Amino acid sequence: MAYGARAQALRNLVVTAKGREQTYLRHFARREQPVGRGCVDAVLELQAFSDILDEEVQQRLLRENVIFVPNRSFEVYLHEKYEYEEIERRMLVPFFGNRALLKAEERPSSFDSAQDDITALRTGSVETDQYSLMRAAGIRHPRRYATPDEIDCLVMVKAPHARVSFERAFFLASSPEEYRATADHLMDEGTLSAAGLASARIEEYALGPSVNFNFFYSPLLVELELSGTDTRRQTNLEGFRNVPPSAFEAVRGITMRLEEAGHIAATVVESMLEPAFDMGERFVRAAREAQPPGVIGPFALQCIVAAGPPKELVCYDVSLRIPGSPGTRFTPYSAYRWGRDVSVGERIAMEVVMARDTKRLPDVLT
Repeated sequence: MAYGARAQALRNLVVTAKGREQTYLRHFARREQPVGRGCVDAVLELQAFSDILDEEVQQRLLRENVIFVPNRSFEVYLHEKYEYEEIERRMLVPFFGNRALLKAEERPSSFDSAQDDITALRTGSVETDQYSLMRAAGIRHPRRYATPDEIDCLVMVKAPHARVSFERAFFLASSPEEYRATADHLMDEGTLSAAGLASARIEEYALGPSVNFNFFYSPLLVELELSGTDTRRQTNLEGFRNVPPSAFEAVRGITMRLEEAGHIAATVVESMLEPAFDMGERFVRAAREAQPPGVIGPFALQCIVAAGPPKELVCYDVSLRIPGSPGTRFTPYSAYRWGRDVSVGERIAMEVVMARDTKRLPDVLT
């Protein structure tokens, strides 16, 4: 984000927590000599990320004339301590994007009926979350199981991690018996709690490569763009993939971890672009109906490309803020649009500059 702001002649300020500041204060800090070194103009170091809601911090950001760009860390660490409504209310600085959509990343703990639609969202009879938005947009997501006894195929179980509140404990099961045996094992090792298991989401495990479609919706241009595509690298799943068959028995008892380790750029075959754009446009329309003004700027639909024929996109997660991957710049899609590679951070800065110069900042800030 800092690099993109500099590219558009905007100053930037990075908010970070103590223990993570050296990356920005030393290694990426902007220096005048030699010219063009670094990209971070200023750093605000807090004792904890959640301190950003303190009145004193908010007033400093207002004095600095900050436009705040939320990322995954902001959403995760603040929601550990505060409800989404309090985050929306206490953040006095303007957001780039729709702050009311932060809570839509939430996954409902109760079983959600496939009958929920955009009418229910608009009337408030259903909470705005990522699954209700996907259903309203007609986007296929993994089938949900209400209880373990319904398991009749390979499923992914997503539960809160017992020790790391912002992570999830994932496990696979293909029958009710395997579900209970694996859950007992995870509880014995302290990865899963009984309360976490009770709120777990049980979903069909869609087979195929994962691709994050990182979109950008411009309310100024009234157009949807594909910033880029990437895939995740996760511990210790990557290690399992590299284990030779002769060593399978040695790792059989090791619990699978899907903690984020990084992202790599990954292009998709051209035939998947049109369905991806269609999916993105339907999501934008559904979000606008459910939570006006809807999506502003970056969002990601994280999909599995399921086998065909024809191949099909199954969306298993939604990110309604700047995506976690800086590597999307290195796929060709932004260059097809702008004639050169444009990072997500610079695309946000471009939208801010366009809005400023046309006196339309209220259209991109909330």
